[in-house]
Amino acid sequence: MKRVHLKPTDPCWCGSGIPYGECHQHADQKIAYYKKRGHIVPPPRLLRTREEIEGIRASAAINTGVLDHVAAHIHEGMSTEEINTLVQEYTVSHGAVCAPLNYEGYPKSVCTSVNHEVCHGIPSHRRKLRSGDIVNVDVSTIFNGFYSDASRMFMIGEVKPEVQRLVEQTKECLKRGIEAAQAWHFVGDIGAAVQQYAESCGYSVVRELGGHGVGLVFHDEPFVSHVGKKNTGMLLVPGMVLTVEPMINMGGPGVELDRYNGWTVYTQDGKPSAQWEHTILITEEGPEILTW
Repeated sequence: MKRVHLKPTDPCWCGSGIPYGECHQHADQKIAYYKKRGHIVPPPRLLRTREEIEGIRASAAINTGVLDHVAAHIHEGMSTEEINTLVQEYTVSHGAVCAPLNYEGYPKSVCTSVNHEVCHGIPSHRRKLRSGDIVNVDVSTIFNGFYSDASRMFMIGEVKPEVQRLVEQTKECLKRGIEAAQAWHFVGDIGAAVQQYAESCGYSVVRELGGHGVGLVFHDEPFVSHVGKKNTGMLLVPGMVLTVEPMINMGGPGVELDRYNGWTVYTQDGKPSAQWEHTILITEEGPEILTW
């Protein structure tokens, strides 16, 4: 049923069973208002129905469980390939699929990025976790066709205080970015909040990579930059599902791609980088964290 043809008494397009006039009509009118004034608005396909949101929630519950499982078992001396095994076995045992595996040729079930690896670190039997390391474990799950995505930082053994601070302040960047993701605000507000706080701490923000829409596919619109200006970018509308995942560098913002494996991204200056990621749902009451 096309929204433009819906009457207030028709069932709402979202599948709620509530009349359109009591459900999404007001939101659709607000979207039209912003569009007329030249703002970028999300296409209808980015607004999740109630049924779709429940499917994403179920995927997200498994995704969070995977990271909890890693948190319970990660330790000094283990290889990043062992983390891959933990993720793969937990995911499969819960009837789900690891989204990274074979995605555009990616060879593993999870990304494990250590120290100066910004993201997309490939698990390996040769890479052992040592005291002082920091590692980002980035998990993405498909369950019944619905996608979810989150990552956490882990500190191994005795980590230098300045590196601990990087990990902790990056998590605060994530928190502030999510708090900025309010309905009827803009994607640029997220980047502005992250950038302001990170730079106030003396860090830099990776620009080439960012968050993204997620839910029905692995990566969708909008691209969520973690630098930006308020009141710019796509309008944030209830029903949108996206990731916020700031990558914060202790040194400069420059990054480079591994020319051999074509995946792993490193800091150009070799200094540590940290990242935390949550998937969130935009609601009228504020952003809801689905997986963490």
